[in-house]
Amino acid sequence: MIYYSHKILTEQVIIMDSKFLPPQEIASFTVNIGVKKANLSIVNQFVLGVMAGAFIAFGAQASNMAAHSCADPVVGKLLGGLIFPAGLMLVIMAGGELFTGNCLMVVSLAERKISLVQLLRSWVVVYLGNLAGGVLAALLVWWSGQLNFSGGLLGGFTVKAAAGKIALTFTQAFVLGVLCNWLVCLAVWMSFGAKDGVSKAVCVFFPVWVFVASGFEHSVANMFYIPAGLLAKCEGLYVSKAIELGVSHGAIDSLSWGAMFVRNLLPVTLGNILGGAGLVGCVYWFTYLKGRQS
Repeated sequence: MIYYSHKILTEQVIIMDSKFLPPQEIASFTVNIGVKKANLSIVNQFVLGVMAGAFIAFGAQASNMAAHSCADPVVGKLLGGLIFPAGLMLVIMAGGELFTGNCLMVVSLAERKISLVQLLRSWVVVYLGNLAGGVLAALLVWWSGQLNFSGGLLGGFTVKAAAGKIALTFTQAFVLGVLCNWLVCLAVWMSFGAKDGVSKAVCVFFPVWVFVASGFEHSVANMFYIPAGLLAKCEGLYVSKAIELGVSHGAIDSLSWGAMFVRNLLPVTLGNILGGAGLVGCVYWFTYLKGRQS
């Protein structure tokens, strides 16, 4: 009896001292986080959404900077992926509301801790805030003249990246969105389990690196990539550099604000919801929380 009591006490101490929560506890923690997010005021949700959109844009722009002069696209993807995770790290550790990560609020909904109205309101407000932050960052990068880097090659690369996203079919964009947010929400999920900053950074880094290097589609990142390309398209030098990079005149002509929403953000956002809310949130709720005794 004394042996078993000591064993149980020892296991409890190990769990308490651990720097990482087990999955069951992450699930419960995710429920509480979702409740807190849902109860934020609309103003705070929007402002924190703007911040998160800008943070993701910072990672996206740095990723473009790292990749734009690489002759080998594989190397460019790998380099860009090394830097992009900084954006999500800023969101998680500095504070921000990110639509893609907030897909995990579905766990709180499944536990009946928040209503469907609260969930949808939060998603819409944060999404609009993310869009405002991404467009604001694109405008600032444009006004800064940074796209002149490498004789305008960075501007051309920015146009190329945006044109490539518009050229995806609905199905391609949707599936790439599913794959992307499956990984992003796994990164967020694991960061919830980490108890210190270094561990959180590591949890975020590798899944996000994988999604960027793989070329998956992130709706909030595209709120920067595509507006930045639309602005760059207004400069003849950047257009000529894009053409040198292999972008056709037709692809450049197809770049428009309407195309951004209809041909990219719509399918990518739907895919992000399925990947994050469905393949992470709902799966782990079913596994760890459904039918659990309160």
